[in-house]
Amino acid sequence: MTPDEIRALEKAVGKAKRIASERAGELHDLVEDRLPAAYQEIPAIAQAAYDACHAWAEANARLKAAQAANDA
Repeated sequence: MTPDEIRALEKAVGKAKRIASERAGELHDLVEDRLPAAYQEIPAIAQAAYDACHAWAEANARLKAAQAANDA
């Protein structure tokens, strides 16, 4: 991969991590501030946090694979 492609992957990982952190914050706020009254919100917020973390993990794996291929 070219250095520009690696930088694009790094940017995608950073963006995915930011989104995952935001979703984790929403889950934390639910637990800290709104439970037990807002218990119905748990599945949707938890799924959004899971999906965001999964997207980050996939982007990070692509970046690591690209970096390893460039180092070889």
